[in-house]
Amino acid sequence: MNKRIWLSVLMVLVLMFGLLAGCGSPAEEPAEEPTEEEPVEEPSEDEVVITVAAGAVGQELELTQMAAQMYMDDNPGVIVEVLDTPDLAQDRLGLYLQFFEAQSSEVDVYQIDVIWPGDLEEHFVDLYDYGADAVVGDHFPAIVENNTVEGRLVAIPWFTDAGLLYYRTDLLEKYEFDPPETWEELAQQAQTIQQGERDEGNQDFVGFVWQGDAYEGLTCNALEWIASNDGGTIISPDGLITINNDNAVEMIDMAATWVGTISPEGVTGMAEEDARAIWQGGNAAFMRNWPYAYSLGQEDDSAVKDRFDVSPLPAGANGEPAATLGGWQLAVSRYSENPEIAADVALFMASYDMQKMRAVDGSLNPTIMELYEDDDVLEAAPFFGSLYDVFTNAVARPSTASAPNYNAVSTAFFRAVHNVLNGNTDAATALEELELDLQDITGFDIE
Repeated sequence: MNKRIWLSVLMVLVLMFGLLAGCGSPAEEPAEEPTEEEPVEEPSEDEVVITVAAGAVGQELELTQMAAQMYMDDNPGVIVEVLDTPDLAQDRLGLYLQFFEAQSSEVDVYQIDVIWPGDLEEHFVDLYDYGADAVVGDHFPAIVENNTVEGRLVAIPWFTDAGLLYYRTDLLEKYEFDPPETWEELAQQAQTIQQGERDEGNQDFVGFVWQGDAYEGLTCNALEWIASNDGGTIISPDGLITINNDNAVEMIDMAATWVGTISPEGVTGMAEEDARAIWQGGNAAFMRNWPYAYSLGQEDDSAVKDRFDVSPLPAGANGEPAATLGGWQLAVSRYSENPEIAADVALFMASYDMQKMRAVDGSLNPTIMELYEDDDVLEAAPFFGSLYDVFTNAVARPSTASAPNYNAVSTAFFRAVHNVLNGNTDAATALEELELDLQDITGFDIE
């Protein structure tokens, strides 16, 4: 079976995986009558097919497909297929691990999370062997360092991320508030605005939406709460388990009070797109999300177009604002049958022009430093300039310190936090149990 035919089958399997593993599924719809499958056009013998496994949150998939078409326009002998993978990070990782276990050549380029290079490096080529040394100096050094394992550049930076607070400028003006600087201020403002809007007839209005489902997004949110209250980063860079402390307990207990008050009960099942749907529909005063939501919020069909802004996330009583470092990279599979061409595709997609397109059209933060001074980029996403320090000083998850066990560490963490948010336990009990679980996973000492 040639690669393009196999890929069409794979796309169906990925869709099935996403439906089975995804959360917050919509109500069941009547089954549609099967339609006759269109024949798959086979590539000619002199064509090379490169498959890129990519994300589809917001405009990601569309922008990646645009870049793929641009590459094909310049390279007529290459067909670039873009594979839509699950939105949730752990679901996507699970799919990737199946490919790696099989040493599959069907995917050539992988979009990987900033926390994965250390755990997955054995499956990727060294991009320094394929010309990356000519461009790597253009990117943020910290991200390049993150993607370098024992001197090997296992992924080229593609876009970076940090958590932001989205707020309704019109509503803050209406209720005479400045953007909140502390979590306590946010809760007070959210409650006041929520009650006021409901009193005026919008019973669907909520104060604050965020990512509370049991997945990697909750790790990002909860790390921001804890780090902003001087509660550490779960595991310290030198390998000590630090999560069980009073400042961390305080913030997780505080977040639990938001559920069912300023945030809907269903927030504990929300991922990024769930929160954005409420926000962009005009039914929330505040939202925690990544930068990608900015450009979508300014589209013509958005209820909040020209009625919102972004700021750093609030601080706890004992600390400073903190934003979790996010972002995605492009890695080339060592099992690819065409690693040279795959690497060329990856470097093209991460190039200045492609990152500029993604920044302007999708408000995806570039990893190329010069783009933060580009007039077109700053016009499309002004906060790239005003919040530059947020992106360059974001808090890293303990993926390096806990490698190769980060996935297990994060899973234990977000499950513990989720139990508190759902009212199954309190933060003190949950974190006491969590530190013992983390000790079992990592073998590290408890601080």
